[in-house]
Amino acid sequence: MSRFALGVDIGGTKIAVGAVGATGAVHARRTIATDAAAGFDAGLERLTRAIDETLAEAGVDAAALAGIGLGCPGPFDEASGRIENFYTLPGWEGNDIVSPLVDRFDKPVRLVNDADAALLGEALAGGARGARVALMLTIGTGIGGAVLIDGAILRGAAGDHPEIGHLIVDPTGPECYCGSRGCLEAFAAGPALARAGAEFGYADAEAVFAAADAGAAQARAIVACSADAMETAVWSLIHTLLPEVLLIGGGIGERHFALYRASAERAIARAVLAPDGAIRVVKAALGNDAGMVGAAALMLDDA
Repeated sequence: MSRFALGVDIGGTKIAVGAVGATGAVHARRTIATDAAAGFDAGLERLTRAIDETLAEAGVDAAALAGIGLGCPGPFDEASGRIENFYTLPGWEGNDIVSPLVDRFDKPVRLVNDADAALLGEALAGGARGARVALMLTIGTGIGGAVLIDGAILRGAAGDHPEIGHLIVDPTGPECYCGSRGCLEAFAAGPALARAGAEFGYADAEAVFAAADAGAAQARAIVACSADAMETAVWSLIHTLLPEVLLIGGGIGERHFALYRASAERAIARAVLAPDGAIRVVKAALGNDAGMVGAAALMLDDA
C-alpha cells in the first residue's frame, strides 16, 4: 500500500484538499472556494494549484502518492468523470474533471459520491468504525446519503449511488429539481430552508436557524418542518436498512446536530419493529475532513 493519497471533497461552496495517510491522518490541507459561478476552467485551475500546495506542504513524493480521490455531489458519470450536477455545481455540468487531473499528475483519479466518501472516511477513522451496517446522512447544500454494509458502500443498478436525499417525505410538498415533490432535500437542505425563509426576509438558512433560536415564530415553523421531514425519512430508512449506527454530518447537520438527532431518535423510539437499543445516532466524528479522508481512503484501498 502506498503511504499517501490525495483526498478532495467538492462542495457547493468550498473544496477541501488533503494529503491523507493510511490511518486516515491528514498531513496537510487546503480549503478553497468552489465559486462554481466563475466557471469550470477557473475552478479546475484553483483546484490544481491547491493540490500542488498541499503535496508540497506534506512533503509527499510523487512515487508515494497512490492517487487522487474526488468526493463530489451527484449526479455524475463515474466512468467518464463528467459532472452532471447543474443544481449544486451550476456551470460545471458536462465537464470532465478526472482526465485533466490524470494528465497533470500522472496518477489514478477516481470520482466518488461525496456522501459515500464521507462514510468511507467515518468507517476508516470516525464514527462508523467497527459497524457492520452504517447509514450516513449529510445535510448541507443538498442532502447526501450513504450506506455501508460489511465494509462496502452500497451501490445500485449500473453501480450508481442511491439518492437517499430524494426519499419522498410528503408527496404534496415543494417541487424538487429531481422531478418529484416533497423530497427530504426539498425540505431540509440549506437552499430549501433559505427559500422558505426568504418569504420572511431571512437571508439564508443560518439566518433562519438564528431567528428560530431567538424565538421568531415563522423561523421556528420552518426549522420544525425540516426536523419533521428528517423524522419521516429516518423512519423509512431504519425500517429498510436497520443500521447499527446512523451518522449525521454535513455543514448544517453538524452545526444543528441536536435538532436532527432528536428527530432521528423520535423515529427510532416509535419503531417497535426495530430491535431495542440497536441503533445509535451519532455526530460525524471527522467533521469537514470526512469526505476528503474517505476519498483518499478509496485510493489507498486500490493501491
